[in-house]
Amino acid sequence: MDGNLSANDISHIVDADRAHVWHHLTQHKPFETGEPRIIIEGKGMRVWDQKGKEYLDAVSGGVWTVNVGYGRESIANAVRDQLIKLPYFAGSAGSVPGALFAEKLISKMPGMSRVYQTNSGSEANEKAFKMVRQISHKRYGGKKYKILYRERDYHGSTLATMSAGGQDERNAQYGPFAPGFVRVPHCMEYRAQWDLTGEAYAAASVKAIEEVILAEGADTIGALCLEPVTAGGGVIPAPEGYWPLIGELCRKYDILLHIDEVVCGVGRTGTEWFGYQHYGVEPDFVTMAKGVASGYAAIACCVTNERVFEMFKDDTTDPLNYFRDISTFGGCTAGPAAALECFRIIEDENLLENTTKMGARMVANLWELAEHHKVIGDVRGLGLFCGAELVSDRATKEPMDEKLVAQVVAECGAMGVIIGATNRSIPGFNNTLCFSPALISTEDDIDQICETVGKALGKVFG
Repeated sequence: MDGNLSANDISHIVDADRAHVWHHLTQHKPFETGEPRIIIEGKGMRVWDQKGKEYLDAVSGGVWTVNVGYGRESIANAVRDQLIKLPYFAGSAGSVPGALFAEKLISKMPGMSRVYQTNSGSEANEKAFKMVRQISHKRYGGKKYKILYRERDYHGSTLATMSAGGQDERNAQYGPFAPGFVRVPHCMEYRAQWDLTGEAYAAASVKAIEEVILAEGADTIGALCLEPVTAGGGVIPAPEGYWPLIGELCRKYDILLHIDEVVCGVGRTGTEWFGYQHYGVEPDFVTMAKGVASGYAAIACCVTNERVFEMFKDDTTDPLNYFRDISTFGGCTAGPAAALECFRIIEDENLLENTTKMGARMVANLWELAEHHKVIGDVRGLGLFCGAELVSDRATKEPMDEKLVAQVVAECGAMGVIIGATNRSIPGFNNTLCFSPALISTEDDIDQICETVGKALGKVFG
């Protein structure tokens, strides 16, 4: 730990946090008698709390964000230099880092062409929803306005994105929601809805979406919004053959395809820069946040193809014929400056290749753990985005009690490894351990994470 805060300094910080900070996703009652955890410093794959305890961070900042690891001075320097030149100007004008990052980003996304900068994944998704709605009014008399979203998928925490939220526990107590959002079934083969496997299961999953389209009326459906790998809903890749069929379905019914890459994007899935690129699908919208600048600055993007962009400038005599929207902090220059340096690091350090190798190692290690711990019912993922679903019975796939899953997470933390778990997502199915270590992970890091999980499973389940 490189910090130089004294014990008195730390005591004051803890008191100030406990008295005034409202933590995310946290029940604060225990802080009346105990301390909140405060992360003081990070370096590489590791962070330290206020007590000096070291942790190996297997969740990249808690929510799949710090892709290139902690302590990157070159990113901090890029942000500092840019802030001195120009910290901000509204997105109605351009900026040097904004233009250069858009160029760099589009070079990684064949078929896409335009970047709308925002400050969060939720906001990026809302921009796509607004574009779909405006296109409906411009092209279809307002009729083609509905947006399909998938069970278990998550697209943000605003009321609009929660209207497209496939996780009922996250949505509980926050309704009523916006109209025009329609749920479709998921494609999770482990918890199959049909007695099929592989490509046959994929075909049935897409057929189920088509049935919803037909029931709603294809002429009312504007877009289909999906995660390439479902994140907080259980770390769920689609079965083989699913995505090409999704592309065909959207073309068949003139439905815009919106891929939410907030978690999967910028190398998290390995080999490719974005999750959807593993599957050859051609989206109309791609949204991203988290790993874009690895948490060093706030930035998110809604990226479109030229076909979508052209719809907003085809009649200059119409005063409403453009995207009449602004994101205040989409005008910040720190985000694209940090993102440019983040992308350079990923390229220069060959982190896509490393992610593929280390992800394969993690999956293999977790399956090896499953040989010794029958509570592991399934292991799945893509790149360094992995999950292990815990069950009380492998034959019936009865989900493990989420309190016991939380105990596994806590035991790992006590041993100095921070892992995650699905929580407050799917009622009765918050039973998947989640892993998303930084793309810089080494073999030793992956082995330490998995060995610690094995020990934690042994302590909780014997």
